[in-house]
Amino acid sequence: MTDRVAAKDADQRSGDELAHAISSAEGLPTTGLALPETRLSRAVDGVLSTIGKAASWLWVVLLVVIVFNVMLRHVFDEGRIEFEELQWHINALAFMLAIAYAYRVDAHIRIDLVSTKLRPRLQVWIEFYGTLLLLLPFIAVVVWFGWPFVAHSFAVSEISPSPGGLPFRWLLKAVLPLAFVLLLVAVASRLSRMWAFLTGRTE
Repeated sequence: MTDRVAAKDADQRSGDELAHAISSAEGLPTTGLALPETRLSRAVDGVLSTIGKAASWLWVVLLVVIVFNVMLRHVFDEGRIEFEELQWHINALAFMLAIAYAYRVDAHIRIDLVSTKLRPRLQVWIEFYGTLLLLLPFIAVVVWFGWPFVAHSFAVSEISPSPGGLPFRWLLKAVLPLAFVLLLVAVASRLSRMWAFLTGRTE
């Protein structure tokens, strides 16, 4: 049990270091705040990291598909629409599955022209209420309207309108609400950490 907790703490530290490195490399502002761990964050952050790191390999798969498609087109003079569609399918899948991980490690783009100059406690209050009033409603709207969007696609057995295109379009569309459910889990974890920071309660 101790080794498992230590591994999760190490993963959290590596995630925070990654976020800081990305922000520094891109010249982006970073809060630099060390939020305390909570029971919820320890339970879900490792899962989100695993999903995010696994999704990163999709970019390698995408590269292979692109190279293969280019070879077919320019070497064998044969274009295949299914490979063209597979490229943007993989791109969408990798991007959507990475959203929750990016949020978890605080590596998403921030435009904090004002809040970074404020006291740490005030920064957290701003993010806390901004998350409650803006991010959570947005997630709710996407998930609420996303499932009927997928259900309709499944009901009509939607396929690509292009000749030779890929079938099972509903599978790709299902990634949208799924990704936002994962984002909701990441938001819940960060909210619990911000609340622990604001109240001084640690678990």
